[in-house]
Amino acid sequence: MISGGMTSGVIADSIVNLCGAIGLGVAMFALHRRDPRGPLTRRLLVMLGIAAVLFLMRGVAWWAGSAWLDRLSLIPAAAVPLGALIVTEGILRRHAPRAIKIVASAGAGLLSLGCIFGQESYATLHSLLLSLFLLAGFATCAWLLTTRDRSTLLASENRGIDRLAVGAIMVIPFIVTDFRALVPDIPVRLGALGALLVVTAVLIAGGGSETRRQGILMTALRLLGAALLGAAAACVSPDVDAAQVMRFCAIAISGVLTIGLMTDTLRAYFESQVPGVLNSVAASAASTRDELIAELANHPLFESARRYRERDLAGYDPPLLRNFLSTRRVLRRPEAPWGVAASDPAVERLVSLMQAHHATHVIILSHDPIDLLVLAVPVISADPATETALALVRRLLASTREPA
Repeated sequence: MISGGMTSGVIADSIVNLCGAIGLGVAMFALHRRDPRGPLTRRLLVMLGIAAVLFLMRGVAWWAGSAWLDRLSLIPAAAVPLGALIVTEGILRRHAPRAIKIVASAGAGLLSLGCIFGQESYATLHSLLLSLFLLAGFATCAWLLTTRDRSTLLASENRGIDRLAVGAIMVIPFIVTDFRALVPDIPVRLGALGALLVVTAVLIAGGGSETRRQGILMTALRLLGAALLGAAAACVSPDVDAAQVMRFCAIAISGVLTIGLMTDTLRAYFESQVPGVLNSVAASAASTRDELIAELANHPLFESARRYRERDLAGYDPPLLRNFLSTRRVLRRPEAPWGVAASDPAVERLVSLMQAHHATHVIILSHDPIDLLVLAVPVISADPATETALALVRRLLASTREPA
């Protein structure tokens, strides 16, 4: 309950919970955009919606000092285990034991009634029962996930469930901090922060293995940077202590995770509205190599591209180049001389060709007869994703028929 007065602890609790509500709302949008009609997505949205309402009501109640709104926020809190069980059933594609479903439903209903009609003298007992109910709910879901019949699920599904089970266990300590009856001396409540960490992990797990590794690395960097920023900001205060440092770190980490979710989701939305070069080629109606190259020229990455056939390279000794290009697909100027001596005549001619057109890449579409695409990739676009796109575009162009 609210102790009265806007202390630094109350302010920190409010900010962390408001960040949690915003972050979960963004995660709901991201999941719905990925799979708007999926049955598991609907279950996740129910669970995230319950948690987002809980964090929003708590954040507003603690900031405004509203004891009544704080009490009402216990209603969505009581429904969290039921929401977690709904998601668990969807992931396992199996019904949970009937007894567990009855306990989750009855417990949510009784505890909700208790927060509405319960007397102030029973507030501590109610908070204790609610906290134990939440912990038991998450522990039960983790148990259902870890004791599943693995043979009924795909290997990729089993790996995802293992990660989710670990997440369910890891979030329990964060939930404990939300209840003063259990940890009365905690400087800041971290339940919303735990939820932000879980949804961030869920969104990262939705990509490929390389994307997951990159996502984990970037998230770890964000967490470390936010923690250091929070600790540095706390030192500005003249009466800094360990509790104040923890509050500042919690605020900074929650804010950074929320902003990260917002920017990542917005970037993905913008990218979906403007197709990339591979999407443009895949959706193209072009049937010849010339037509595809003409469409590629409309993309910023290929606006400098020029095509050179064998007749256009008379001054560069095509017979000499033909043998050199036979075993290569894409030449990058920083990698010259491409595994041979720099004095090799073919290397000298290709370097001269690239210098003449300020090019960074030569894409070999064919070596006999010679057919090259020469282009300059801007420094800000030179990354592994661009190199992959160039290699795939080369394969598409090389396999496209030439007019007779």
